[in-house]
Amino acid sequence: MAKILIVDDDPDITESMRIILESCRHTVRTAKNGEDGLKEAAAAGYDLVILDVMMETMSKGFEVARALKSLPANKTTPVLLLTAIKESTGLDFETEAGDKDWLPVDAYLEKPLKPNELLVKVESLLKKK
Repeated sequence: MAKILIVDDDPDITESMRIILESCRHTVRTAKNGEDGLKEAAAAGYDLVILDVMMETMSKGFEVARALKSLPANKTTPVLLLTAIKESTGLDFETEAGDKDWLPVDAYLEKPLKPNELLVKVESLLKKK
């Protein structure tokens, strides 16, 4: 059982992920924007942060990922980045993004999410921690 923070401005996606993850006995908290997500991450230790790329701005998730990893308590917390960018731009973060300073995330998942893929990726990241 892990403590997971989901930062996403889409309440339907957030609620779907929460239900899926809680069905596996994880404790889940949510934040609806980057600022709230950073406050929550700083206030409570999490085993994993799931972060959307496009929230308040097209690149807010990138900014939040960098800010998260700059907090001493979160340096080793895995970050799973959710993106729909491949669908709109053709950019594949899994193979093309690799600059850990610019985008310090541990894994990527493409939206729309498939429940089984989410669970496999989450469990993989939690095992690495």
